[in-house]
Amino acid sequence: MSVLVLVLAVSAACCLGFGFVLQQNAAQQAPRDDFLSPRLLLDLVKVPRWLGGIALMVAGMGLGAAALGRGQLCLVEPLLATNLLFALALSRRQTRQALGRQGWAGLVLLAGGVTAFIVAGQPRSGTAVADPSRMWLIIGAMGGLALLLTLSAKRSRLGSGPVLLALAAGLLYGVQDALTRVSGDRFAASGMGGLLTSWQPYAVLVIGVTGLILVQSAFETAPLRKSLPALTAAQPLAGIVCGVGFLGDRLQTGTGALAWQATGLAAVVTGIVLLGLHPAMPRGTIVQARVPVPVLQGAATH
Repeated sequence: MSVLVLVLAVSAACCLGFGFVLQQNAAQQAPRDDFLSPRLLLDLVKVPRWLGGIALMVAGMGLGAAALGRGQLCLVEPLLATNLLFALALSRRQTRQALGRQGWAGLVLLAGGVTAFIVAGQPRSGTAVADPSRMWLIIGAMGGLALLLTLSAKRSRLGSGPVLLALAAGLLYGVQDALTRVSGDRFAASGMGGLLTSWQPYAVLVIGVTGLILVQSAFETAPLRKSLPALTAAQPLAGIVCGVGFLGDRLQTGTGALAWQATGLAAVVTGIVLLGLHPAMPRGTIVQARVPVPVLQGAATH
């Protein structure tokens, strides 16, 4: 594994983790009737703290794209999942909660699971699948599942809705990472002209905006501990499926290697859940009515 890829991916995770906390701090104060509406972004764009979170998220996505340009999706995605460690670090600073047994257990499981998956799988690049139907099948399945989760979330806005929205966004972000990798390869092969005449960069933009609306709607209606674990768990799993499914990433397929990979991914998901439910994660508040923008701005500055 390249040290540069490791540094880029972990730096991306740091920016994403800090950015998610700042975004949720602001989104929890947003008007409830903006749920799943682009109007939510128009309200939040006036909140300085949310803009800071978005700036960190964009920086994280840029660093992640740089890592994807130099490493396999199946390698970068598990490393990006460590964003929850950085989110917890910032949340602990805000809540002053001790890490405790649950925090240490989650940290060990997440870090150990990522390590086990990478060591056992030994991700390496291969030749992208030439059959476009395979790519569209995987993207369609991810998009269809995300749509079903979103529709279910609308019927359970304050129950399981935030978790379902976060899962949907995680699936979309995994696809976005895969298409970002394809866009980078297209740029390297054909330059800016070839990139701008392909559909992938525009799909990356549409998926990014859609995922952002889903994530902010989840942040708006529930505390970070309810939404971020689902988002963090779904994204690497979707990315690995895309990497192996149509980007040509290869993993070790021996019985022992597959068992360790499965164990590693299970440990990652378990660690994510433990960290996401840690008392240090902000509980948040639920706003029942439309809040004027000046109030939002005041809340963001305190």
